[in-house]
Amino acid sequence: MLENIYNDIISPDVNLAGAITKLVLSLLLGATIGIERRRKGQIAGLRTFALISMGATLAMLISIYIPQVYLGLKNGDPGRIAAQVVSGVGFLGAGAIIQMKGSVRGLTTAAGIWMTACIGLAVGAGMYLISIIATLLIIFILVHIERIEQRYNFLWESKIIRVRVPGILNDIQPIRDIITDNEVHISDEFMKYDYENQQTIVNFMVRSKNSVNAPSLFKAIKDESDAVSITITNEMNM
Repeated sequence: MLENIYNDIISPDVNLAGAITKLVLSLLLGATIGIERRRKGQIAGLRTFALISMGATLAMLISIYIPQVYLGLKNGDPGRIAAQVVSGVGFLGAGAIIQMKGSVRGLTTAAGIWMTACIGLAVGAGMYLISIIATLLIIFILVHIERIEQRYNFLWESKIIRVRVPGILNDIQPIRDIITDNEVHISDEFMKYDYENQQTIVNFMVRSKNSVNAPSLFKAIKDESDAVSITITNEMNM
């Protein structure tokens, strides 16, 4: 009895025992990823990821079932049912991405949604071990790689330093020197002239390992350029 059930589970053909096992496994794997995303306060959580994984598994089961039942099928490609999952899940991923001024959130969740769909397809294809390993790797990336990024890479803060100077600014180099002297790296800069207010506006895109010492930086730029306003912000309004 148990041997027959085991054979049904590992069988490449679609059967009741195997289908139930695959759906339950995909539910568990998707929910595991969803728990981590919900813990981070993301919109897509346990239920969303579980449903995506199960839906992808079901699509794969249908893809396998069609040629299994309709042996004389000549036209059409049953594999397209599962293939459309990968592209179709992009709509859900797009819904998880939130764009705000100067920043974009939800990219990791969107990638997780796409990867969860792939895991569901793998479970539906009977690739149990690979699916479990992939889920563990995803959890490792979401939990531990983030800690590594926060410790070593994302100590760098991206900011916009916006300087308004009366009249036309002929030489921008002194302001550059002041910014770099404060251990701030300039990655890019944009300059425009406001004819209405007769001011030159310079936007410096900068990165710094530490928080910028705004008071001393403002004073140095003010003394050098006679700026009418200096701001440090995360958003870029050109």
